[in-house]
Amino acid sequence: MEATPEARVPQKLTGKGQATRARILEHAAALIYTRGVHATNNEQLRRAAGISGSQLNHYFPTKESLVLAVIEWQAERVLTFHRSERFTRFDSLDSLREWADYYIAYEHSYREGCSLGSLASEIIKTDLDVRTELATAFEQWRDVFRDGLERMRRLGRLSAEADPTRLAYLLLSAHQGGTLLAQTARDIAPLENALRAAIDHVRTFAVPPATEGR
Repeated sequence: MEATPEARVPQKLTGKGQATRARILEHAAALIYTRGVHATNNEQLRRAAGISGSQLNHYFPTKESLVLAVIEWQAERVLTFHRSERFTRFDSLDSLREWADYYIAYEHSYREGCSLGSLASEIIKTDLDVRTELATAFEQWRDVFRDGLERMRRLGRLSAEADPTRLAYLLLSAHQGGTLLAQTARDIAPLENALRAAIDHVRTFAVPPATEGR
């Protein structure tokens, strides 16, 4: 993912403290992705982030608190990227096609998979009580598409029969499933086919330009 915003941090932290916390989260996310949650330990994280044990315990006293923060940090990266002006709020078919084109051309799509999806697949297998946070992260991502599709319908670009929530789930599912298959095959084709098919379905609800707003 291109955008790398700071995760939400406690207001009482200094600028240096915020930077240290962000560095811990970045390295924790990478370790969990490559090793899994259970195989990631404090010693590995301390070495990777260049911090002491007391620093780690200060910011994240428990493994669950660390994992919850990693989920939030990774979700914020994804949401910030999708809410950027690059995709003009997903209120046109062209913006959806540009989004698909970005991931089709992005080599990490099939080399590394989706950062949030990969993280979720690792964490969901643990006994940590973080399912609600994972579900919320994906719902927020879905809502980015849903809000854009709702605007398209209000602007008369999609017919009244279009269901923004269902179509948003379709787009997100096509991305997640297509990315997993592309990563497995080491070939971008599954992701490209899934995204193109999803957008083609959205297009079936499109109102011809000559009748927009009528």
